[in-house]
Amino acid sequence: MNRTIRRAMLFAALPLTALTIAACSSSDDAGRPGMDHGSATSPAPAGADHSTADVEFAQMMIAHHQQAVAMSTLAETRAADAEITSLAAQIKTAQQPEVDTMAGWLTGWGQPTAQPGGHNMPGMGAMPGLMSDAEVQQLTAAKGVDFDRMFARMMIAHHDGAIQMAGEVLAKTTNPQVKTLAQNVVATQTAEVAQLQKVLDRL
Repeated sequence: MNRTIRRAMLFAALPLTALTIAACSSSDDAGRPGMDHGSATSPAPAGADHSTADVEFAQMMIAHHQQAVAMSTLAETRAADAEITSLAAQIKTAQQPEVDTMAGWLTGWGQPTAQPGGHNMPGMGAMPGLMSDAEVQQLTAAKGVDFDRMFARMMIAHHDGAIQMAGEVLAKTTNPQVKTLAQNVVATQTAEVAQLQKVLDRL
């Protein structure tokens, strides 16, 4: 079975109601009132111009974001550091609406929200930044300062992967909504990586 699919399945199996909710994307939630993400959260209409790269980016980033949301949900009951808790809430608040937005795009484009046969872009190998099965288990089992350090290290790697994916689609896309969301990913997650590194340095 594809490693990325097994990772997503392992998170979905965790006995946490909040985790299950976080890992579910729904196009019905796209553009929810109160979510202030500008045009990046407006679902594309069915017929909007899009490319294969746009579709692959949305499908991959949905799975990528879902893992970040699940990691952040774990922090609600496992983190000891107040800044880690705050950052995790910030990540969850930003990324779940983006999942909903990208699911709305894909529905409008007549495409599935997950890539058939896996989440790998042709020629790229595994999706960058995703945790391995062992890392998922380690993070789930950790608590307190051990969790905080592990979360910071893993989320830095996770964000670096998302920044890489966003940069790659920015070099290809002509869709303004894809471009806006990808630029937001780069800006937001670059700032969060810097903050996470500062937290990790003091822990």
